[in-house]
Amino acid sequence: MAIRRSAEAVQALLEDYQRSGLRRAEYCRRQGVSVTTLDYYRRRQARKATGRLVKVKVKAEALEAQGVFSLVLANGRRIESSWRFAEAELTRLIQVAETA
Repeated sequence: MAIRRSAEAVQALLEDYQRSGLRRAEYCRRQGVSVTTLDYYRRRQARKATGRLVKVKVKAEALEAQGVFSLVLANGRRIESSWRFAEAELTRLIQVAETA
């Protein structure tokens, strides 16, 4: 049966691995963790570190009352419009704005 580790335990494992100076296989053997599990945790941490997505709060009442769509990006840019976007269009808009 697979072992479920808390987010704190995974973070501690990754930090310990980085400090150890050991190769992945040796570290995993000593810790009783499979190399694929360690690699999975490392990839997941790398994806989180990129910071591409940001949690947002939507205030539906305020937007509908004003009839204005407002998007504030992590880099401080702000896009305001009275357009109504479909989900795919909004996703594309955010992708383009974040890469510009």
